[in-house]
Amino acid sequence: MNNENVSSNPKQLKRSMSLMSAISTVVGTVIGAGVFFKVSNVSEVTGSTSMSMLVWLLGGLITLCAGLTGAELAAALPETGGMLVYIERAYGKLPSFLLGWAQVIVYFPASIAAKGIIFGTQLVNLFHLDAKFIILIGAIALISVELINFLGAKIAGAFQSITLFFKLIPLALIVIFGLMQPGGVHVSLFPVTAGPGTGGFITAMGAGLLATMYAYDGWIHVGNIAGEMKNPSRDLPKAITGGILAVMAVYLFVNFVFLHTLPLSALAGNENAAMDVANKIFGEWGGKLITIGILISIYGTLNGYTLTGMRLPYVMAEENSLPFSKYLTRLNKNQIPYIAGLFELVLAIALMFVGGFDTLTDMLVFVIWLFYTLVFVGVIILRHREPDLPRPYKVPLYPWIPLIAILSGLFIIISTLFTQFTLAMIGLGVTLLGLPVYYFTQRSHKRQAN
Repeated sequence: MNNENVSSNPKQLKRSMSLMSAISTVVGTVIGAGVFFKVSNVSEVTGSTSMSMLVWLLGGLITLCAGLTGAELAAALPETGGMLVYIERAYGKLPSFLLGWAQVIVYFPASIAAKGIIFGTQLVNLFHLDAKFIILIGAIALISVELINFLGAKIAGAFQSITLFFKLIPLALIVIFGLMQPGGVHVSLFPVTAGPGTGGFITAMGAGLLATMYAYDGWIHVGNIAGEMKNPSRDLPKAITGGILAVMAVYLFVNFVFLHTLPLSALAGNENAAMDVANKIFGEWGGKLITIGILISIYGTLNGYTLTGMRLPYVMAEENSLPFSKYLTRLNKNQIPYIAGLFELVLAIALMFVGGFDTLTDMLVFVIWLFYTLVFVGVIILRHREPDLPRPYKVPLYPWIPLIAILSGLFIIISTLFTQFTLAMIGLGVTLLGLPVYYFTQRSHKRQAN
């Protein structure tokens, strides 16, 4: 569910969502393209089947604590802007602006670019085309999704619902038939060890967790359903727990099947791992059909990020927070912020030339987890500063679950600094470029006011 659909007054929302509908929303929000394509990165950086499965399990548990914690602010502050609102309430306008800037410049464009690259990679391999066409095909996919969104939010939303169905089919078939496959590769789960050349247990676990966090990303939005639930204080923690546990179970089963079907050496660094596994399980033609289902899933996820991503610069421009705000707020005849959409599209296509799938996703995960961790700390800050703030839902086992979420966020951030320092610095540097933009726009506002 998008933040734009949430009223600033929770009393105006119709509380009609059942527990099962809420769980389905959580599952649909979190599951994306990452589950199909992060296996190559995870296998490469962990170097063992046991460590690979461990980081997928830990990633799910961290996501569960993160979702239960972040949902408290989402339920208490169900306003347009989502995380921007939480950060501003806890820390002030500047950190909130830097989050918006990071999402506009890094998070959404990098997410869209990464999905474009993996879409192009899969299509090239499906039809045995030259690898030089990957970026071209990915860019065409991005442009076509943009044009669909320009037709209006209703059409883009309907398209999203259709692709959600196709997202789950390949996963179900791979798990069911993969587990029935006789004579597969032995998957060693214990003892948990890091493979050779990975830098040791902690380094491998940190790098593996960074990779899995992209597949689990999307949990920050699950709390936005609080205003439409019949009994959020009772059902929201159940929806988050049930939904994320379901996602975690799917991810563990899918990755077990991957490791059971192909040896680790065939998965590590192989961006076509999902297609190779499908071919091994279903044969060449069956594998092609599964790959087409995966392509539809990627395309649908692209649509979701495009739909949301073009609205963020529009929301910020409405407050004159960005340069050229008067252009970014322009709407087409279907009431779509097309200039903001084109801006995000150009950034995304440019990033496709800068880095590959894993590079882009690791950078965006590092940047966004800086702010996720601030959200977790913000829950504790607002508990002390605003004890009377209406909270239809409170995080259970407070303060232990928020503390687990905070420590997990710090571990992801610190381990990224150790394992991928240059990438982390680029992401941090681009985020901090928002500082001069913020002060420039603030001075412009003052001059206009005078």
